Amino acid sequence: MTFTTLELRSITVRFDGVVALKDVSFVLESGRIFGLIGPNGAGKTTLVNVISGFQKPSEGEILLDGAVISDRAAHTIARLGVARTFQAVRLFRDFTVHANLHAYGVGCGLSSRAARERADAILAWLGLSHMAEWRADGLSYGDERRIGIGRALAAGPKFILLDEPAAGMNEEECDELMRLIRDIPGRFGCSVLLIEHNMRVVMNVCDRIAVIDFGRKIAEGTPAAVSADPAVRAAYLGEEVA
Repeated sequence: MTFTTLELRSITVRFDGVVALKDVSFVLESGRIFGLIGPNGAGKTTLVNVISGFQKPSEGEILLDGAVISDRAAHTIARLGVARTFQAVRLFRDFTVHANLHAYGVGCGLSSRAARERADAILAWLGLSHMAEWRADGLSYGDERRIGIGRALAAGPKFILLDEPAAGMNEEECDELMRLIRDIPGRFGCSVLLIEHNMRVVMNVCDRIAVIDFGRKIAEGTPAAVSADPAVRAAYLGEEVA
């Protein structure tokens, strides 16, 4: 069996002298769901931008299966197998749902036929095959966010980075989201990095969690260990939630 890893080594990011991330390290492993949590402004989305190539680190490096990718462009990193969603889903509004998935797959290097077949399979998995020919601008908020996850899976990535997928969802939609996220590693052979504020989602789907605060990693471990960590309680979860 081939094991795939995505390793962050001492990632530091500075913006005009302001340190957004400082010496952040962790490893994402094959078949795992890894959570990243922290207060607003802690640096979570900046870290996702670094991993996916939208932001270069000031120091440190990111390795995919031992090869440095942090010097690569975002489109190259996507083709190498690291996909992401965005807090703002950014679908092509005038495209159909199916065309959104198909275009992403082709853009990441799949043949048109392979991208079409994968789009069909993803829509069936999402339970949204009946929406394949709907225009994207006619989707509900929850369906749009699910299609955003499907689009990121459309190229067959090794790792998918989900940036606050539960934002704005109600409890029923969150339940469905948790089912989908849990299913990703086994169904698609794709590891997950989940950035999320909804602690019910994080604690119920993640195998391991890292916590960052003011740009620094303050804890890493199982959901139970992280929720019991005094530093995490003080910085983010609060006594009642923990």
